[in-house]
Amino acid sequence: MPLTHVFFDIGGVLGSNGWDREQRAHAVTRFGLDAADFDKRHHEIVGEWETGRIGIDEYLDSTVFDVPRAFGRDEFVAFMCAQSEPDAAAIAVARRLAATGRARLFTLNNESATLNDYRITAFGLRELFVAFLSSCWLGVRKPSRAIFERALGIAQVRASDVLFVDDREQNLQPARMLGFAAHHFQGADGLERALVEHGLL
Repeated sequence: MPLTHVFFDIGGVLGSNGWDREQRAHAVTRFGLDAADFDKRHHEIVGEWETGRIGIDEYLDSTVFDVPRAFGRDEFVAFMCAQSEPDAAAIAVARRLAATGRARLFTLNNESATLNDYRITAFGLRELFVAFLSSCWLGVRKPSRAIFERALGIAQVRASDVLFVDDREQNLQPARMLGFAAHHFQGADGLERALVEHGLL
């Protein structure tokens, strides 16, 4: 039977990573942060932030604005958002897939609510995807098995009917174990070939 659903990661597939090591390094340089201290504070709280247990203000209070700064919160948040760049080629493939009507498209990604909302809008994703199955709203992150199980429940689909697209092998492994078809994203051309092989394009 043909696949009926495709779950897409966002960071590393449909665009750049939102607030990963590279983006945080840019912030360290731009704002003169102590790299080791900032990285330590980030890792202590990022799980709470990306699963929606705390918001952007509490994240920043803990990681950046624990001491007086020469820059403001709004300036820092704007910089965070500006690190996000869409992958136009990958989004074009997703757009072609959506236009065929052969599969229902969802995202399945780890992201904080603030950056997730920004990226959905900035990348023009609302018109392509049925729903956004994001860690900030599901309360759990990849590669936990639970996020895949919750995603299947919300989408009301069997794992065997879904192609999951992600750029990180550690996230693909639990999906495969649950019965998903999986594609390791390494570029738009490979994604297109995978969709053709699965009869979706």
